Amino acid sequence: MTLLADLTWPEAARLGAAGALLAVPVGSTEQHGPHLPLSTDTDIAVALAGRLAARRPGVVIAPPVSYGSSGEHAGFAGTLSIGQAAVELVLTELGRSATETFGHLLFVCAHGGNAAPAQQAVARLRAESRAVLLWMPAPQPGPDLPPVDAHAGRTETALQLALTPYRVRTGLAETGNTDPLPGLMPALRAGGIRAVSPNGVLGDPAGASAAEGARLLDRLAGDLAAAVGAWYPPPPPAGSRP
Repeated sequence: MTLLADLTWPEAARLGAAGALLAVPVGSTEQHGPHLPLSTDTDIAVALAGRLAARRPGVVIAPPVSYGSSGEHAGFAGTLSIGQAAVELVLTELGRSATETFGHLLFVCAHGGNAAPAQQAVARLRAESRAVLLWMPAPQPGPDLPPVDAHAGRTETALQLALTPYRVRTGLAETGNTDPLPGLMPALRAGGIRAVSPNGVLGDPAGASAAEGARLLDRLAGDLAAAVGAWYPPPPPAGSRP
C-alpha cells in the first residue's frame, strides 16, 4: 500500500506522472453510541481506500480528512464538527491542490453528513475540468450480511469489529431508536440525534460480529472498485497485448 505521507516529493511526482490515482478518505470525529469510537466513520473510509489499493495498482492513499459536518451530533461529548461550509471549502481546496500532482482524485466518504458539501465540492472541481469522483458506501441487506441501520447499530458495529475489535466496548452496546429513519427526520432535523436517541444509536448493535463485518467490507470494497474502474479504468497488465 502506498501512503502519500510516506513519500518524498520526487516520488509523488513520479507516481502522479505515471497516472496514479489519489484516494482521500473522508470521515468524521463524532459520537457513535456508548460502544464505538469517535473515529468510526474515518476508520471505515480508510479501510475501504486500503482495500481499493489492494485490488488495483497505482492507488496512492492520502491522509484522511477526519473532521466533518456533524452538527446533528451536537450535545454528545467528543464530537468535533466543522460544518457543511467548511467541509465544502476543505474538499474544494484540497482537490485543487491534489490535482496539481495527480490527474485523478477520489474521495472515499463514509460519513453521511458530509454528502451534500462533498457533492458540491466535487461539482465545482469538475466544473474546473478536474477528474474527481466522490464515492460513499451504501450497504445493502443480504442473506450473509447484517441488517442495515442508520448509525452505530449492527452495521457499523460489525464493521468496526472486523477492523479493530479491541476498540469496541461490546459490554456497553445498547439498543437505540429503531424506528425507520424517514419517520425520525422531522425531529432529527429540529433537534439532532439527541432529540430522537439519548444514547446516540439509531439501530440495534445486537448480533453484530466481526465475520459479518468482514463480509460487508468485502462487498463494499467490490462496489468501490467497480465504481472507480468504470470511471478510471486501470492500466492493462504489463506485457499484455493492446
